[in-house]
Amino acid sequence: MSLDNETKVQLLPYLEYIEQDIILKVCYDDTTKNILDFVEEIASMSPKISVEKAQLERVGSFAINRVNQSSGVVFAGLPLGHEFTSLVMALVQVSGRKPKIEDKLIEQIKKINRKLEFTTFVSLSCHNCPDVVQALNIMSVLNPNISHTMVEGGSFQAEIETKQIMAVPTIHLNGEEFASGRQSLEQILVKLGDSVDFSELNNKDPYDMLIVGGGPAGSSAAIYAARKGIRVGMLSENLGGQVLETLGIENIIGTKYTEGPKFMSQVLDHIKEYPIDIITSQRATKLEKKELLELSLNSGAILKAKSVVLATGAKWKNIGVKGEQEFKNKGIAYCPHCDGPLFVGKEIAVIGGGNSGVEAVLDLAGIVKHITLIEFSLELKADKILQERLHALKNVSIITNAQTTEIMGTSKVESLKYLDRNSGNETTITVQGVFILIGLQPITDWLGDNIAKNKIGEIIVDKHGATNLEGVFAAGDCTDSVYKQIIISMGAGAVAALGAYEYLLYRKS
Repeated sequence: MSLDNETKVQLLPYLEYIEQDIILKVCYDDTTKNILDFVEEIASMSPKISVEKAQLERVGSFAINRVNQSSGVVFAGLPLGHEFTSLVMALVQVSGRKPKIEDKLIEQIKKINRKLEFTTFVSLSCHNCPDVVQALNIMSVLNPNISHTMVEGGSFQAEIETKQIMAVPTIHLNGEEFASGRQSLEQILVKLGDSVDFSELNNKDPYDMLIVGGGPAGSSAAIYAARKGIRVGMLSENLGGQVLETLGIENIIGTKYTEGPKFMSQVLDHIKEYPIDIITSQRATKLEKKELLELSLNSGAILKAKSVVLATGAKWKNIGVKGEQEFKNKGIAYCPHCDGPLFVGKEIAVIGGGNSGVEAVLDLAGIVKHITLIEFSLELKADKILQERLHALKNVSIITNAQTTEIMGTSKVESLKYLDRNSGNETTITVQGVFILIGLQPITDWLGDNIAKNKIGEIIVDKHGATNLEGVFAAGDCTDSVYKQIIISMGAGAVAALGAYEYLLYRKS
């Protein structure tokens, strides 16, 4: 295999950061010689990289090591697509370059004194997978007790089938399933029971403004608040929010095209230009108005602030039928870009006839055997141009006025049952996967009755972003904003921050 010129041009500057000589130890046979070609081409671009044949667990893989020192970092399959960045970072970090994470996280990782062998199953089209791969690679580089292998599912289909991997990223630890879906380094440490001590949060001085949420609305609010020269805190369980699940973005004015993870990475870089106290891997559990506003966290800590901006966003809506929870990541999926490659040649169902559902069908139709699209209403709700493309597909059946009643199987999805809302007849269809795309629901349950919400749980705000609770403002997809768009959320975040700042100016005491 040869790298294209554009990829080589992108790679060359990063190879200059390699500090010590590294060896790419490759395991291959006649059917996986492309792995050898790949690593040899990379080695040819830097005098500090050499190649050596080795025996590894999987034929068609390579390890990145320093001379006479194992890093524990292995790539099984070609790390291209979204994973090419993971490869580049691994090369420079194994060579001795310090990972760009907080010192307290580095110390926490180094203290782990038990054997941890991680394996992450990925697809190259998955934009959530690199975060996991890069986090576990960092852990492997920092601690000799830890190892990590990235397995590209397309190259190891037999293993994927045997282990019933039906969602990516899926992480195995010491041979057992450990986690699935996007995970930050901090979240992985929490799951391991090796999280950073959060008791210090109780000792933080009150904030002038505390932003709850790290998506477009929260990020915008934090930047606008910080520019006023006040003390700003930002709490986010997972920086980036729902946008991290978005592949192509073409409606950010002035930016013709970008992708969710890339866009939010740029936003985070912007945030870090200001003295904003960012708190991650913590979830808000309660908000109370006392002398100050008090925000309780899942760790038991309490943050205090004079004003709060809620920007908690939204999450994928569940259909609430039997089998949905049981088969999550065992045939039930929500992201066609990430999980679609795991259903090559299979029969699947897509639930939801809006833009998200129809776009999923258009993405999946080229790789699966057949798709049954199920819509609750009498008609599809997707844009006309999407419906026109949908009706041109030969391997898609469209069922409207139908209610999904059960998803069935043994260890994984095997069939789906739906009710014809006109006749009352139930039909069961055989499927190996179900993609649920029926919209989003606001993440506001944790607020209880303190904050006024509409019937679907959206926070009610006025034109300044103010809620019914004094000093509390809100913005983005968690509010009753008419339109749910990235650019609108960012604007709403700015409005809420300015509204909160104006409140602080006139606040007594």
